[in-house]
Amino acid sequence: MKGLLSNLLVVVNGTDSSISAAKYALALAKALGSAVTAAYVVDTATIRQLAMSRIFIAEEGEEYERSLEDTGRRYLSYVEELAVSKRIKLETRLLKGSIAGEIAKLAEDIAADCVLLGGWERESSFRDVIRDAHRELLGLAPCSVLVVNALSAESLFKSL
Repeated sequence: MKGLLSNLLVVVNGTDSSISAAKYALALAKALGSAVTAAYVVDTATIRQLAMSRIFIAEEGEEYERSLEDTGRRYLSYVEELAVSKRIKLETRLLKGSIAGEIAKLAEDIAADCVLLGGWERESSFRDVIRDAHRELLGLAPCSVLVVNALSAESLFKSL
């Protein structure tokens, strides 16, 4: 029988709380021998909605998408550095589409036992989009979803 948390998927979204969730996932991986995948989703679904609402013109949408891709690569690279620093194997994925839909699909594809999310941040300019995506993911995820407390994640990661 495989372990209860043998395959973890952590959502990285450009917030400090998502980095805390990644640290928590890495701590679980170290303690339980779990496999960890970190994923960042470029929210092209929202970009398309903004373009259709004429809030963005096509060129602005493309530029914003490229900016989000660069941001995603930077955050995934940082999470990779954290994993290397603790000698933990990590796979990363940069996806495009609807945040909740892409994460649910990836969770199913990799047979994740748990999706880890950072908590909501009051000061985040993206909090409404992130909160909506998290809420939608709760209904779509094919496995358990864990919202990580930043303080406990930090202390666990430091103790590795």
